[in-house]
Amino acid sequence: VPSVEFPEVVRVKLNTYHKPHTTQSWDFLGLDYDGPQQQQPQQQEGLLQRAKYGENIIIGVIDSGIWPESRSFDDTGYSPVPARWNGVCQIGHAWNATSCNRKIIGARWYSGGISADVLKMDYNSPRDLTGHGTHVASTIAGSQVWNVSHRGGGLGVGMARGGAPRSRLAIYKVCWVDGSCPEAAILAAIDDAIKDGVDVLSLSLGGSPGEEIFETLHAVLQGISVVFAGGNEGPVPQTVLNAVPWVMTVAASTIDRSFPTQVTLGNNEKLVGQSLHYNASVISNDFKALVHARSCDMETLASSNVTGKIVLCYAPEEAFLISPRVALRNAINRTLEAGAKGLIFAQYAINNVNNVAACNNIMPCVLVDFEIAHRIASYWDITRSPVVKVSPTMSAVGNEVLSPRVASFSSRGPSLAFSTILKPDIAAPGVNILAAVRGTYVLLSGTSMACPHVSAVTALLKSVHPGWSPAMIKSAIITTASVIDSFGMLIQAEGVPRKLADPFDFGGGHMDPNRAIDPGLVYDVDAKEYNKFFNCTLGLLDGCESYQLNLNLPSIVVPTLKDNATVSRTVTNVGPVEATYRVVVEAPAGVAVLMEPSIISFTRGGSTRATFRVTLTAKQRVQGGYSFGSITWSDGSAHSVRIPIAVRTVIQDFVSDTS
Repeated sequence: VPSVEFPEVVRVKLNTYHKPHTTQSWDFLGLDYDGPQQQQPQQQEGLLQRAKYGENIIIGVIDSGIWPESRSFDDTGYSPVPARWNGVCQIGHAWNATSCNRKIIGARWYSGGISADVLKMDYNSPRDLTGHGTHVASTIAGSQVWNVSHRGGGLGVGMARGGAPRSRLAIYKVCWVDGSCPEAAILAAIDDAIKDGVDVLSLSLGGSPGEEIFETLHAVLQGISVVFAGGNEGPVPQTVLNAVPWVMTVAASTIDRSFPTQVTLGNNEKLVGQSLHYNASVISNDFKALVHARSCDMETLASSNVTGKIVLCYAPEEAFLISPRVALRNAINRTLEAGAKGLIFAQYAINNVNNVAACNNIMPCVLVDFEIAHRIASYWDITRSPVVKVSPTMSAVGNEVLSPRVASFSSRGPSLAFSTILKPDIAAPGVNILAAVRGTYVLLSGTSMACPHVSAVTALLKSVHPGWSPAMIKSAIITTASVIDSFGMLIQAEGVPRKLADPFDFGGGHMDPNRAIDPGLVYDVDAKEYNKFFNCTLGLLDGCESYQLNLNLPSIVVPTLKDNATVSRTVTNVGPVEATYRVVVEAPAGVAVLMEPSIISFTRGGSTRATFRVTLTAKQRVQGGYSFGSITWSDGSAHSVRIPIAVRTVIQDFVSDTS
């Protein structure tokens, strides 16, 4: 409620602490540097070329800072800093005015809320100690750097670059070496970024589900697109972060690259896992003794004499007790402490090979699934002196890798904070992404790595369509996303077990940048409408449920369908002036869908907007879970405009499922 002393203040909240979420990917998305390999109909250039590689678009990165000496931020050949830029290059520890250039055109740092002890351990400047912000910034806008690989060891070798390699970077350091990102610092950075003149804001950070940074609305009201990471707490439902409707929230997916590692048993059986085993100093062609230490708890390791041996950690009966990520970290620390010379770790989801980075290449650490682990354990059981050899990791790229898939760690919907808002919005590459960290290049995984992919594409679309609102750009990305993989099959989501992906896994689907140039129709929102949504969260308005259901988003979520509900949406034609679209409905299971009208037409001189109504009727009276469908407007040729639907039937309020 506004105060007497400060009438412009609508609420005051305690400072809370957020945290950062932890290039082949751009080619995988079709953004080939020299143009698309497969031309779209009537399209001579891809998004990257039409956007002039993001030339002069200014992207604000709110993160842990940047390492300016990285080759990814070389400004050779850049024109002067855009005259509209109003920012500064704030000096500090190991950072002076020359640390900025025509690529990194501005930098600020925010130390409020950080303890003196933490400040002593970090650079008191925009310089990035952890590498997180540098990785994000180079993924968005890094210049071309040839012949790089993971820590220079040959894995993932090739050219590293950002998705919008000619765009400019504005850096706002709010995250520190202890992993904390005070909200007060984030809000100050957002305010500064607005004044400085950024076009896009990228935030690979978040707090806990339900904690929202509403102040990002200020940026959107100024025409700035805001992109957030969705969180790394998957595959658990209702863990998605950053769920306000005016931002884009990004899920993480895999790309067509993996790192197979051969494990050879003493009986010459050859099995394959995943690893980042590249350090020549620890690679051995010799077999080593194998020990099966079950869950690799301290007691078992102590009694198994693992010194100098390779340890198998395989205890499927305990998998439900602890997440694979935590169990792996514990296993690495314990086996290293016990003097082991290698680790084979079994888990049900192995797409995040970055988890083995904790081994620091002191020893080989290989991830295997339960089936492979069972075969290794069976060999160990029947062999008097079992031995094993781990070969150097290889890189596999292309059609032999099933992709994309939603990463197991990627946080899932529905949103705890806003049940009528579909989150995440979109999926993008976020597994084993190679980008700059200090003076080298490192593979990292997380929605933190997926977020900058969408930030870069947003910048490219803003370059091609400078008059589009943030909502239009968001709509173009969501409605043109793909729900099928590179083999033409429905995209899967890693989890327990792996399943077909649904909108709570990846929103509208997997981002397809070249299709987003020309979406045909968009779902636009006057940014002032978001003010009503915000006021609803404060309890200042009545009729909020109806308003939220009918907010003109490129998705429909009805969390409490008792009998029937009608929602409306309005599309704006941004394609050919004369066009006719027909609707194709995929109805959620147990729900009837009526569309009025089912055909919309646009004519020269007529309105560019058309409104339609969707009536959803429950076919059965059950207290159920969510079912999913879609609405697609097609002009029969180049444009297919798809939005996802999620519906939950209920009998009683506030009860999701009586089973």
